[in-house]
Amino acid sequence: MHPVALAGAAAGRLAHYVVSGVVGGLIIRGVSKRLPEAKPAARKALVGGIANGIVAGRWVASAAEEARLKAADMLAEARTTLGEEAPPPSAVSVENHDHGHEH
Repeated sequence: MHPVALAGAAAGRLAHYVVSGVVGGLIIRGVSKRLPEAKPAARKALVGGIANGIVAGRWVASAAEEARLKAADMLAEARTTLGEEAPPPSAVSVENHDHGHEH
């Protein structure tokens, strides 16, 4: 599966969880206004939903990082196939960084 498709699927899942959480929160808020005795249970359910959202967000971040690494591996393999040397992975470009010292 293409890395962009993986990232899109992960983003879709995250959007689903966000929408579900917002709708659930609105329902619980409406119920808690009508039934004061349901407030502790509604709060517990809302906190549980938020916790699940945090877990889902972490999973999405992990899946996106895995997709990025797989794409970088494939790019490096393609460059090697062409006889080029693949540059080392880096988050920051260091070319032409003249700032007054020798390397």
